[in-house]
Amino acid sequence: MTRIIAGTARGRRLAAPRGMRTRPTSEKVRGAVFNLLGQFFEGGDVLDLYAGTGALALEALSRGCDRAVCVEADRVAAETIARNAAALGFGDRLEVLRGRVPEALARLPRGRFLLAFADPPYAEGPDAALAALEPLLARGGRAVAEHDARRPPPDRSGGLVLVDRRAYGGTGISIYRRD
Repeated sequence: MTRIIAGTARGRRLAAPRGMRTRPTSEKVRGAVFNLLGQFFEGGDVLDLYAGTGALALEALSRGCDRAVCVEADRVAAETIARNAAALGFGDRLEVLRGRVPEALARLPRGRFLLAFADPPYAEGPDAALAALEPLLARGGRAVAEHDARRPPPDRSGGLVLVDRRAYGGTGISIYRRD
């Protein structure tokens, strides 16, 4: 099990689907990401693609984001995200869109999100998700891509410009800002 690191839900545990359905972002990497982004937020909406347990979006809500949308194709994982949000008291602030990322992104409003996470399967890589995210981010919004540290995405993806890149063992994190 993983837990929320900081904020109003600090220390609360999250459920995860059994087996290898998801590859949750480790607490170490999640903590490092939020150290890079800033510890707390003053509102704004967050988008979590390939959400798994919803840990990244739930962490952002705990740290002050207003609302979250999680996109997850796996039924069991999507149900787990909804249960995790309800258990933390965030059920009314989090929406789960069940389906494949490209189709789900087409249903979301442009320019809505201040923060977005993309953690696709490492074999797929984050390039397509980053390209699709650009129009959904508000100006100055940030996108965080998790990837295989040996295969980082490009430094620029349309209007998204790399501002930081780190490696934590085999996990790579690339942070982009929308021009």
